[in-house]
Order: sequence, then structure tokens, then C-alpha cells
Amino acid sequence: MATQSPFSWLADAADTLRAKLPANLPASFTPPAWAVSEVQQRVVLFLNHVLMHEPAACERLKRQTGRQVQVCWRDQVFQCSFTPAGLVEFITPDAGGKAADLVLRVNEPSPFELAKTVLQGDKPAIRIEGDVQLAAEVNWLIDHVRWDPEEDLARLVGDAPAHTLAQTGKRVVDALRSFVKQQLAARAAP
Repeated sequence: MATQSPFSWLADAADTLRAKLPANLPASFTPPAWAVSEVQQRVVLFLNHVLMHEPAACERLKRQTGRQVQVCWRDQVFQCSFTPAGLVEFITPDAGGKAADLVLRVNEPSPFELAKTVLQGDKPAIRIEGDVQLAAEVNWLIDHVRWDPEEDLARLVGDAPAHTLAQTGKRVVDALRSFVKQQLAARAAP
């Protein structure tokens, strides 16, 4: 007897939502400029928070002081430079000044496919333009620097509750990943 996933309502809700949205929504939707700017500022804060807990990463980035990296996806552009402290500083791409030393263009136009790739733990296809050594440093950061949410949570609630919450969260994420893989496999099968 096959058991039904406890998250079957999620798939039904996603199908219902997708049916109600215009077919060209992913291609036609452009968020307001202020929202994009706010999200980019929060991304920089998050990156710096993670980098401050990784001394080796900060040391590597100190050698890249002043170098600029630009990440492009569809019509969105995120540009940053590395500071003397080994952290990241947001730069407005249209503010003029020097061109980025490294440009990373995400090839996947669909936000759904991009999210699926990232949630599966894979790297999206990216076209790299510019400095190869800087690209190697950025790739090292992507491969070696990880955020430890349990450590941050422990500062708020203590070690034991943080460990319990983190383990529960990992189980939920694993269950969701498994469910999504099963749903994708079921839809792919004729």
C-alpha cells in the first residue's frame, strides 16, 4: 500500500497557483527597483556575516581588495567589490567608475528551474567573463564557505535548543527535497 506524502497539499497548491498565473509571468515579471536594491543590500549583509566567521576566506579576499565582481541574471545585475577587511561592498552598477573585473552570467532564465537546481545542491550553469584568477577565488569561496545557522541560533536560544531546532529543520528540508524529487520523477514518467 502506497503512503501519501504529508506535503501533497503543497504540490496541489503549487499547481493551482501556476494555473492561475499568466504563462509568461517568469519572463514578464520585473520587481520594482527599490525592492531589488533592498534585497541586494540584504545579500551583502548576509555575505559579510558569513565571511566574518571564516577567517581563511577573509584573508583570501584581502588579496582581492578593490576588485569587482558582477553577477547577472536575466535583466538583474548585482555588483560588489572586495574591501581591505576581506568583506563585500555593494556597488551600484550604473554609478559609473570602473568596469567589473569578473562578470558571472547565470544561463538559466527560468526562476523555477534555477531554484530547482540550487535546491538539489547543484551549481547553475554560469558563463564567466574576465579575470580567471578572481574567478578561481570566487569558486573557492562558493565551494568552501558555508553558513552555520545552528551557530547563529545558539547565540539566541542556547546550544541544546539550537541543536534540536537545527536537526528538526534538516529533517524537514530533507523530507521536502525527497518529496520534490518524487513529484518531479512522477511527472516525468509517462
